Amino acid sequence: MLLLFAKSVAGVVEILIMIALGYVLTQMGWFNESASKLLARLVTQIALPAYMAYTIVDKFSFHSLVSTLPDLRFPIISMMILFVISIIVAHLLHIKKSHLGLFESMFFNSNTVFVGLPVNVALFGEAKSLPYVLVYYMANTTIFWTLGVYLIQRDGLGDYKFSLGQTLKKVFSPPLLGFMVGVVLVLLKIQLPAFIMVDLSYVGGLTVPLSMIFIGIAIANVSVHDLTLNRGNIGILLGRFVLAPALMAALVLPTGLPVMMKQVFIIQSAMPVMTNAPVVSKLYGADASFAAVMVTETTLMSLIVIPILMMLLNAVI
Repeated sequence: MLLLFAKSVAGVVEILIMIALGYVLTQMGWFNESASKLLARLVTQIALPAYMAYTIVDKFSFHSLVSTLPDLRFPIISMMILFVISIIVAHLLHIKKSHLGLFESMFFNSNTVFVGLPVNVALFGEAKSLPYVLVYYMANTTIFWTLGVYLIQRDGLGDYKFSLGQTLKKVFSPPLLGFMVGVVLVLLKIQLPAFIMVDLSYVGGLTVPLSMIFIGIAIANVSVHDLTLNRGNIGILLGRFVLAPALMAALVLPTGLPVMMKQVFIIQSAMPVMTNAPVVSKLYGADASFAAVMVTETTLMSLIVIPILMMLLNAVI
């Protein structure tokens, strides 16, 4: 048990060191808001799509891909149930109307890329965990950019109108398109030239370290005085770190899914709030500062929760 706990802590420490690097360099004046935006764009529009395409082509065979995709139903069902629970919890906690949609969105969507991807790779290894990480990511990103964004938009003070074109553009983001390109290549059994695979590997390799540095920059830009624990904050922490993994565990543990898939799905469900939440909130006139505080609080809390959750998983599975 101590060995398992040590492995879990070591995996989190790997992530923490990279986050600390981003934090320290920001405090030293290396990074500002413009640099943070540049890193986010570099990860989401360049590195992550390459990482997705390379990983699908390199890690999946036709048979393994076809057999894995139906398991999308587990994260989708989990998030839909969490959405219903979030409405009930928001009512019980008397969340103010201006925070209602944002609260619900942050309650059931998790940070599957900037934190979830590096954490799972550190804990379980890239080759074994990545296929399942990508399956969860596909469900999570689709639901966030549809239902999640609609809920945040509902809180907004502006007169923004729903646009199907804009929504589809967000859903079919570069990372998801990279994922889909990889899927098509595998299903059609098309092999890319070796030099292209090498380039995709090198560029995709930027994803994990740059994601963690980005999180460190974000944490450095939030004042300690803003990190409070009111009803709304506690409700989201409860949803992210207690209800979400408990629900996912209840869905997958009784099934015959591979053990690694069960572990990855449960860990992914317990990740922090989406880093896109503050950006979307600012765009639609919702409370971006509340979203930024929750991203920071849940990210910091995840460093404590993940080792505990790993111990529980190894004891149960």
